[in-house]
Amino acid sequence: MANILIIDDDPDIVEAMRVVLESKNHMVRITKSGEEGLKEANLNKPDLIILDVMMETMNKGFDVARELKKSQKHKDTPILMLTAIRESTGLDFKNEAGDEDWLPVDDYMEKPLKPQELISKVESLLKGK
Repeated sequence: MANILIIDDDPDIVEAMRVVLESKNHMVRITKSGEEGLKEANLNKPDLIILDVMMETMNKGFDVARELKKSQKHKDTPILMLTAIRESTGLDFKNEAGDEDWLPVDDYMEKPLKPQELISKVESLLKGK
C-alpha cells in the first residue's frame, strides 16, 4: 500500500484515478491546485505524486514538478505527469520526461487514462523508488 497524492483540477479524472488506485489498496490524497498540492506534499510526504500539466495556468504542472524536485524532502519522490497536451499542441513528452530543468518527472501518461496502464505505471514507479 502506497500513499499517493493526486494534483489535478479535473474532478472526473481524479475520481476515476481514485477508484482505480484505491482498488489496489493505495491511500489517495487529492488536491485541486499546485499550491494545495505543494502544501499537502509537505504535510504528508507521499510515496508517489500524480500531477496534471494543465492547471490554473498553462504550465502550472511544470512549475510544481520543478518545485518538488528542488526540495530535499521530495527530490526522490516519483512524479507521474498527466497530459492531454499532445492532443491540442502536438507536443510529445516522451523524450523530455526526466530532464531536470525542463520536465523533472519520472514518467508521463496521456489522457484519457486507461485503468490498467495507470496501475502498471504506478506500480513500476513505486518499485523503482
